[in-house]
Amino acid sequence: MYALVVYESMFGNTRQIAEAVAEGLGSAMEVRVVEVGAAPPVVGEDVALLVVGGPTHAFGMSRASTRQSAARQADGPLVSQGRGLREWLADLRTSSPLLGSAAFDTRVYKPRLPGSAARAVARRLRAAGVRMVVPAQSFYVTGTPGPLVGGEADRARRWGEGLAASYATSSAA
Repeated sequence: MYALVVYESMFGNTRQIAEAVAEGLGSAMEVRVVEVGAAPPVVGEDVALLVVGGPTHAFGMSRASTRQSAARQADGPLVSQGRGLREWLADLRTSSPLLGSAAFDTRVYKPRLPGSAARAVARRLRAAGVRMVVPAQSFYVTGTPGPLVGGEADRARRWGEGLAASYATSSAA
């Protein structure tokens, strides 16, 4: 059994958060990190915990049009160049009724700015019958292309550690 971290990232910020979360989870369990374009459409029984994250675009998960907009803002190639989390989640199938999950996003740090890709991901995971282990979590960037706000990678690592502990507690119940 292992944790699968699936991420979508335009400029690399969400990838950094996904890797930090995986590092935190790795203190308690085996972890695999996969970019959404390479993520499996079926999450098998060997996956105990599914962690899904992406950037917040236009107050929610990215769409083809918002990914095109990100591409126009990029200085180089985007990290995620194909389908996004929205499309992957629409096709997602799971084979384990015991699968736990968590959702995260990256978003521009502006107090009171509405919308969150993580909350949208969490809603879709729950609709697919996957139980959430912890509430959705946001991590912050200084602007659309980033970089991460100082300390966010460390906060993501600690969140991953806490997520592993919460999963262990919820699985034992």
